[in-house]
Amino acid sequence: MIGQKDLLGLRGMDREQLTRILDAADSMRRILDQNQKKMPHLQGKTIVTLFYENSTRTRLSFELAAKYMSANAANISASSSSVAKGETLIDTGRTIQMMGTDVVVMRHPMAGAPHLLGKHVDAAVINAGDGMHEHPTQALLDMYTVRRKRGSLMGLKVAIIGDITHSRVARSNIWGMQAMGAEVWLCGPATLMPVEIEKTGARVCTRVEEAIEGADVVMGLRLQKERQQGGLIPTLREYASVYGINNERMRLAKQDAVIMHPGPINRGVEMMSDVADRAESVIDEQVKNGVAVRMALLYLMTRRREPHDLH
Repeated sequence: MIGQKDLLGLRGMDREQLTRILDAADSMRRILDQNQKKMPHLQGKTIVTLFYENSTRTRLSFELAAKYMSANAANISASSSSVAKGETLIDTGRTIQMMGTDVVVMRHPMAGAPHLLGKHVDAAVINAGDGMHEHPTQALLDMYTVRRKRGSLMGLKVAIIGDITHSRVARSNIWGMQAMGAEVWLCGPATLMPVEIEKTGARVCTRVEEAIEGADVVMGLRLQKERQQGGLIPTLREYASVYGINNERMRLAKQDAVIMHPGPINRGVEMMSDVADRAESVIDEQVKNGVAVRMALLYLMTRRREPHDLH
């Protein structure tokens, strides 16, 4: 978390800590809106993205965030690195460390991998998604997007619908949005709902209509077919029929309810195209805000021992 060396998850972060990040993202968003693509904020810093899983939005936004602020940015893909030769995560981390890296942005299929790396390198480690654990930067950009639309998350009803079990995005949003004062409702098939998820404080229901009714924010989650072992849902068609977010169900939400999705969308499965493309949808805005949030994080984490001045 901010204030410590690494950002590994949102669990345990309080409203003040989260607000500090979102306020910094406001400053970065203003810079982006002015179409300034080269600022000196990270001049002399080196950022490495280390991805053991595929990514488009997260990796590219971190790399652009680094380059926009004049950092040296490099990417390591596990499939084309010494990892493919059997190098351990710790040895890979030490190698990166010895090259003068300031921040390592890491995605890994195993929960806890960024925590392990953080213990063995001096560089700051940012968790870009670890297994089915957390995806803190996605949740931060989601919260930032809602805050820009609503001014605050306090008192909002947020419905998160879909594959909760495999969603690290859902977990980070549960912790983060609740810390910011929102009420989080979860809905999905029983086979895709984690055991005892209610202990997080989120409300759990089995009917999409109940989750969406009166919601200020409706977020669809990608059905993560690559993480499933089979048999968790009958068919995609049936899943879409029972849990898909369509216009009829959206009529139950508040008229101006914000429509979100972390992407990529399986159109016609977890969310229908006519919902994803509605005026209330902020799915494209989430992508732009992702760059601003990650710029803010890189700035704050490379100056964790220095005064934070974002004017």
